[in-house]
Amino acid sequence: MARADKATAVAELKNEFEGSAAAVLTEYRGLTVAQLKDLRKSLGENAKFAVAKNTLTKIAANEAGVTGLDDLLVGPTAVAFVKGDVVEAAKGLRDFAKANPLLVIKGGVLEGKTLDATEITKLADLESREVLLAKLAGALKAKQSAAAAMFAALPTQMAQLVEALRAKREEAGE
Repeated sequence: MARADKATAVAELKNEFEGSAAAVLTEYRGLTVAQLKDLRKSLGENAKFAVAKNTLTKIAANEAGVTGLDDLLVGPTAVAFVKGDVVEAAKGLRDFAKANPLLVIKGGVLEGKTLDATEITKLADLESREVLLAKLAGALKAKQSAAAAMFAALPTQMAQLVEALRAKREEAGE
Protein backbone atom coordinates (compact mmCIF):
# COMPACT_ATOMS: atom_id res chain seq x y z
CA MET A 1 0.00 0.00 0.00
CA ALA A 2 1.47 3.36 -1.00
CA ARG A 3 2.19 5.99 1.64
CA ALA A 4 -0.57 8.31 0.37
CA ASP A 5 -3.08 5.46 0.48
CA LYS A 6 -2.06 4.67 4.06
CA ALA A 7 -2.50 8.31 5.09
CA THR A 8 -5.93 8.39 3.49
CA ALA A 9 -6.94 5.12 5.19
CA VAL A 10 -5.75 6.42 8.59
CA ALA A 11 -7.68 9.67 8.09
CA GLU A 12 -10.86 7.77 7.19
CA LEU A 13 -10.50 5.45 10.20
CA LYS A 14 -9.81 8.41 12.48
CA ASN A 15 -13.00 10.11 11.25
CA GLU A 16 -14.94 6.89 11.88
CA PHE A 17 -13.58 6.63 15.44
CA GLU A 18 -14.36 10.29 16.17
CA GLY A 19 -17.86 10.14 14.70
CA SER A 20 -18.91 6.88 16.34
CA ALA A 21 -20.51 6.29 19.71
CA ALA A 22 -18.89 2.86 19.83
CA ALA A 23 -16.48 0.65 17.95
CA VAL A 24 -16.51 -3.15 18.22
CA LEU A 25 -13.50 -5.18 17.10
CA THR A 26 -14.09 -8.62 15.63
CA GLU A 27 -12.08 -11.39 14.09
CA TYR A 28 -13.57 -12.48 10.77
CA ARG A 29 -11.14 -15.26 9.76
CA GLY A 30 -12.92 -17.86 7.62
CA LEU A 31 -16.02 -15.85 6.74
CA THR A 32 -16.99 -15.62 3.10
CA VAL A 33 -17.76 -12.39 1.29
CA ALA A 34 -21.46 -13.32 1.28
CA GLN A 35 -21.39 -13.85 5.05
CA LEU A 36 -19.71 -10.48 5.56
CA LYS A 37 -22.42 -8.91 3.43
CA ASP A 38 -25.08 -10.54 5.62
CA LEU A 39 -23.26 -9.28 8.71
CA ARG A 40 -23.30 -5.73 7.39
CA LYS A 41 -27.06 -6.02 6.84
CA SER A 42 -27.64 -7.41 10.33
CA LEU A 43 -25.88 -4.44 11.93
CA GLY A 44 -28.52 -2.02 10.68
CA GLU A 45 -28.25 1.42 9.13
CA ASN A 46 -26.39 3.07 11.99
CA ALA A 47 -23.31 0.84 11.91
CA LYS A 48 -20.48 0.44 9.44
CA PHE A 49 -18.40 -2.76 9.32
CA ALA A 50 -14.90 -2.16 7.95
CA VAL A 51 -11.91 -4.42 7.47
CA ALA A 52 -8.68 -2.54 8.12
CA LYS A 53 -5.01 -3.23 8.75
CA ASN A 54 -4.15 -3.43 12.44
CA THR A 55 -1.28 -0.94 12.29
CA LEU A 56 -3.43 1.64 10.49
CA THR A 57 -6.26 1.06 12.97
CA LYS A 58 -3.87 1.55 15.92
CA ILE A 59 -2.60 4.82 14.46
CA ALA A 60 -6.11 6.09 13.70
CA ALA A 61 -7.40 5.13 17.16
CA ASN A 62 -4.51 6.88 18.88
CA GLU A 63 -4.99 10.00 16.75
CA ALA A 64 -8.70 9.98 17.62
CA GLY A 65 -7.91 9.67 21.33
CA VAL A 66 -9.21 6.10 21.65
CA THR A 67 -7.01 4.01 23.92
CA GLY A 68 -7.02 0.41 25.09
CA LEU A 69 -7.45 -1.26 21.71
CA ASP A 70 -3.80 -2.18 21.06
CA ASP A 71 -4.10 -5.61 22.72
CA LEU A 72 -7.19 -6.42 20.64
CA LEU A 73 -5.58 -5.59 17.31
CA VAL A 74 -4.03 -9.01 16.69
CA GLY A 75 -4.86 -11.23 13.73
CA PRO A 76 -7.40 -10.38 11.04
CA THR A 77 -9.51 -7.60 12.52
CA ALA A 78 -12.62 -5.81 11.36
CA VAL A 79 -14.23 -2.90 13.17
CA ALA A 80 -17.93 -2.18 13.49
CA PHE A 81 -18.32 1.59 13.89
CA VAL A 82 -21.67 2.34 15.55
CA LYS A 83 -23.16 5.79 15.09
CA GLY A 84 -26.67 5.10 16.37
CA ASP A 85 -28.14 2.62 18.80
CA VAL A 86 -25.21 0.66 20.24
CA VAL A 87 -27.49 -2.05 21.65
CA GLU A 88 -28.96 -2.78 18.21
CA ALA A 89 -25.51 -3.19 16.67
CA ALA A 90 -24.30 -5.34 19.58
CA LYS A 91 -27.35 -7.58 19.16
CA GLY A 92 -26.66 -7.89 15.44
CA LEU A 93 -23.05 -8.91 16.10
CA ARG A 94 -24.00 -11.33 18.89
CA ASP A 95 -26.73 -13.01 16.84
CA PHE A 96 -24.50 -13.27 13.77
CA ALA A 97 -21.68 -14.74 15.90
CA LYS A 98 -24.10 -17.36 17.27
CA ALA A 99 -25.12 -18.37 13.75
CA ASN A 100 -21.55 -18.13 12.39
CA PRO A 101 -18.99 -19.19 15.00
CA LEU A 102 -16.14 -17.99 12.77
CA LEU A 103 -16.97 -14.40 13.78
CA VAL A 104 -15.32 -13.71 17.13
CA ILE A 105 -16.09 -10.55 19.07
CA LYS A 106 -12.80 -9.37 20.56
CA GLY A 107 -13.91 -6.23 22.40
CA GLY A 108 -14.39 -2.59 21.72
CA VAL A 109 -14.83 0.89 23.03
CA LEU A 110 -18.01 2.70 24.07
CA GLU A 111 -17.84 6.45 24.61
CA GLY A 112 -14.16 6.24 25.58
CA LYS A 113 -14.49 3.19 27.87
CA THR A 114 -12.81 -0.03 26.75
CA LEU A 115 -15.09 -3.09 26.73
CA ASP A 116 -14.21 -6.76 26.54
CA ALA A 117 -16.23 -9.39 24.67
CA THR A 118 -18.39 -10.31 27.69
CA GLU A 119 -19.33 -6.67 28.28
CA ILE A 120 -20.39 -6.33 24.66
CA THR A 121 -22.53 -9.47 25.04
CA LYS A 122 -24.13 -7.98 28.16
CA LEU A 123 -24.77 -4.80 26.19
CA ALA A 124 -26.49 -6.90 23.52
CA ASP A 125 -28.74 -8.43 26.18
CA LEU A 126 -30.21 -5.01 26.98
CA GLU A 127 -33.50 -4.06 25.43
CA SER A 128 -33.47 -1.47 22.69
CA ARG A 129 -33.67 2.23 23.45
CA GLU A 130 -37.24 2.44 22.17
CA VAL A 131 -38.42 -0.40 24.42
CA LEU A 132 -36.75 1.14 27.48
CA LEU A 133 -38.31 4.53 26.72
CA ALA A 134 -41.72 2.90 26.27
CA LYS A 135 -41.39 1.14 29.63
CA LEU A 136 -40.41 4.42 31.29
CA ALA A 137 -43.38 6.21 29.72
CA GLY A 138 -45.70 3.41 30.85
CA ALA A 139 -44.40 3.60 34.40
CA LEU A 140 -44.85 7.37 34.47
CA LYS A 141 -48.37 7.07 33.08
CA ALA A 142 -49.27 4.41 35.68
CA LYS A 143 -48.15 6.72 38.50
CA GLN A 144 -50.24 9.57 37.09
CA SER A 145 -53.26 7.28 36.68
CA ALA A 146 -52.94 6.09 40.28
CA ALA A 147 -52.74 9.68 41.51
CA ALA A 148 -55.78 10.68 39.44
CA ALA A 149 -57.74 7.70 40.79
CA MET A 150 -56.82 8.65 44.35
CA PHE A 151 -57.90 12.26 43.88
CA ALA A 152 -61.15 11.14 42.24
CA ALA A 153 -61.83 8.70 45.10
CA LEU A 154 -61.84 11.43 47.76
CA PRO A 155 -65.02 13.23 46.56
CA THR A 156 -66.71 9.87 45.92
CA GLN A 157 -65.98 8.68 49.44
CA MET A 158 -67.15 12.00 50.87
CA ALA A 159 -70.44 11.71 48.96
CA GLN A 160 -70.90 8.14 50.20
CA LEU A 161 -70.25 9.27 53.79
CA VAL A 162 -72.80 12.09 53.53
CA GLU A 163 -75.36 9.66 52.07
CA ALA A 164 -74.75 7.16 54.88
CA LEU A 165 -75.23 9.93 57.50
CA ARG A 166 -78.42 11.05 55.81
CA ALA A 167 -79.78 7.49 55.74
CA LYS A 168 -78.89 7.01 59.42
CA ARG A 169 -80.70 10.22 60.42
CA GLU A 170 -83.78 9.13 58.46
CA GLU A 171 -83.83 5.84 60.35
CA ALA A 172 -83.48 7.65 63.65
CA GLY A 173 -86.38 9.87 62.68
CA GLU A 174 -84.55 13.13 62.62
